Amino acid sequence: MRNLTALQQYGIVTANYWAFTLTDGALRMLVVFHFHQLGYTTLEIAFLFLFYEFFGIVTNLYGGWLGARFGLRLTLWAGTLLQVGALLMLIPVADSWPRWWSVAYVMVAQAISGIAKDLNKMSAKSAIKTVVPETPDDHSRGETQLFQWVAILTGSKNALKGVGFFLGGVLLTSIGFNAAVGAMAAALFLAFLMTLVLPGDIGRMKEKPAFTELFSKSTGINMLSLARFFLFGARDVWFVVALPVFLQAALGWQYWEVGGFMGLWVIGYGIVQGLVPALRRSWGKSAPPGVSAVQFWSAVLTAIPGLIAISLWRQLGNPGIAVVVGLAAFGVVFAMNSSIHSYMILAYTEAEDVSLNVGFYYMANAAGRLVGTLLSGALFLVGGLQACLWASCLLVALAFLSGTRLPAPPRQLQPA
Repeated sequence: MRNLTALQQYGIVTANYWAFTLTDGALRMLVVFHFHQLGYTTLEIAFLFLFYEFFGIVTNLYGGWLGARFGLRLTLWAGTLLQVGALLMLIPVADSWPRWWSVAYVMVAQAISGIAKDLNKMSAKSAIKTVVPETPDDHSRGETQLFQWVAILTGSKNALKGVGFFLGGVLLTSIGFNAAVGAMAAALFLAFLMTLVLPGDIGRMKEKPAFTELFSKSTGINMLSLARFFLFGARDVWFVVALPVFLQAALGWQYWEVGGFMGLWVIGYGIVQGLVPALRRSWGKSAPPGVSAVQFWSAVLTAIPGLIAISLWRQLGNPGIAVVVGLAAFGVVFAMNSSIHSYMILAYTEAEDVSLNVGFYYMANAAGRLVGTLLSGALFLVGGLQACLWASCLLVALAFLSGTRLPAPPRQLQPA
């Protein structure tokens, strides 16, 4: 089992991550649509995801420490099996349950799913740093390969999450909520079996890290984590709850149409993420991105949600076209931001302590999603989609300001 090549390990981890992502995206749509169908408000639906995001914050913090002490294989296994358990928990959910019990029960299941998702993601993305071949004689070549592998994993994951959104809408329409979560649990367990061949020492630190090391970070990691917090808050403040409800309630779209559209958006977003290294090469940028790229793309992104909000406010044409076109533009630029961020966190860290730093970084990511999700439900009740879009604009601006404090990654300062 320890004779697997780096590429084989990367392939197994990526395949497991893909399978997990399909169920995660589908479950998101299933929960939103099922409970909106039952008459829940957007704020009540947002609270269903409260524990999902909150425990994601906790998991990323402690999960990175566990990965460093016991290896990433263990955290990958734990994440996959916990998601299977969360899906199985949702099988008995019934329309006849009292509303308070349904909300409490689903929040607990979503808490387990949140722990699972972030254990799986932290494990997969940390593993890349450990399996990319070292090139001590050519730092630039090694960093370029790292950027490409990160872009492929992140881009393909988000494309499959989009497929999961569509899958969730189709499953809810065709076989219903309960049968859908049962089928996904069975499929994900099969994906778990393929990871049994991974070596147990992936990502394990030679010296066991002290618990206090969770909070001992460099300026680069701290500021990039803060930028990530604002960036993902800016996405989820209008994408998670407000957008699907707006499309269904205000524009009259069917559930499968909303799921399909949001799925296509995430697929396109993922494709762009995966193509970022090639796009940069086509623009004459052969070196991996640095601080200036982080700042440039966050500055561009700041304008887009504001322009969509102005279009809706001034009633400039069909609101559906404004949202669809605006969301497409947001997706392309957001993908550039996210892909560069995902590389930069690995550029700021060494393979020895990668899971600690990646866990801390994705803790900030999860905190941003939590704030964005709650704001999405609350602001939509107060001011509709426009209020959510203006909040998104503000949060991206704060991500840009955080990016102005970033130092150059250490390996980019070394001569090639």
